[in-house]
Amino acid sequence: MRGVITATAPVFTEYHGFQIKDPEGPVADDLDASHNGLVSAYLGDIEVATGIHTGDVEVTVELHAEPPGPAEGWEEIAELSWRSPSGEALVTPLMHDPADLPSLAWQGPGSYRLRVHARGRDTAVDHATGENVVEFYLLQSWPAAPQEALLVKAMTDGYGAGRRAGPPRDTLVIDHEDSLDTPSGRERDILRRAGRGDHS
Repeated sequence: MRGVITATAPVFTEYHGFQIKDPEGPVADDLDASHNGLVSAYLGDIEVATGIHTGDVEVTVELHAEPPGPAEGWEEIAELSWRSPSGEALVTPLMHDPADLPSLAWQGPGSYRLRVHARGRDTAVDHATGENVVEFYLLQSWPAAPQEALLVKAMTDGYGAGRRAGPPRDTLVIDHEDSLDTPSGRERDILRRAGRGDHS
């Protein structure tokens, strides 16, 4: 079955990612980025890893009633289970308002499956991009009971391969930039806590 709702919008990414958040609580248990190199969970939020450091990426959302097949023409595809406490799970930049995209929890509160497709992450790794969008993402969401996270496809994406190269950690560290031992890691930690209203 094709997506019952499809929408596309630019999403601002910073510090190599954008998020999926619910205002009423955590949407996923922690999942280290080394598991699949594309989508992880940190402090209850889902994080999609981008090759660019800062700038717009193009995100398409497909909302399905039943499990769809993976879409063709994508370099990396991964999926994980998640939940929405409120039914308002939104694609959100790290420090900005949610993108102009529908809620991924389109059938209200409950359990869902998210499949993330990515293309173009090797184009401008670690750079800030201007008006030219070089990375593209497809997010497929449908109601489903919890299952293990899964790497569906890993093709030519060197950025994802690099993220998968490290061993899983008991304490979640997305990558070297997240370490609290580095200036960028401390900055990202402050930004994350500020985004959640934690100013301690």
